[in-house]
Amino acid sequence: MDGCKKYPQASEILILADCGGSNGAKSRVWKRDLQLKLCNKHNLKITVCHLPPGASKWNPIEHRLFSQISRNWAGVPLKSYETAINYIKTTTTKKGLKVKATRNRKIYETGQKVSSEEFASIRCRHRSVLPEWNYSIIPNSKLHSGKM
Repeated sequence: MDGCKKYPQASEILILADCGGSNGAKSRVWKRDLQLKLCNKHNLKITVCHLPPGASKWNPIEHRLFSQISRNWAGVPLKSYETAINYIKTTTTKKGLKVKATRNRKIYETGQKVSSEEFASIRCRHRSVLPEWNYSIIPNSKLHSGKM
């Protein structure tokens, strides 16, 4: 994790996320994994602000990063993962954008379920503004074992 190296004293992280798929605002697995794999493991408060459904065009990453990547590989057939990764990681701009990219070869389990008991133990605090899309998850040292 680059962030651990660059910001070793950090106590919290802000995540801007789209509102669909596996990291959606209603995903129980997403919230459980944030609790176990980020909050508890690194003792960090995680605040998540989801973009409303259908509003990913407002995502600053999409504007600043994806458009530059698309320009970099424009007209090139992406025939392999290696070709795509190479074009992504060689994307730069005159203003200093440099992109890091590696292929994630992990195979993710699908169909995971989070029981009501497990979900109730997630330390999720909804924010006052748009609480259905904005919340914080707080570390719980008792949960460091990875089990809830």
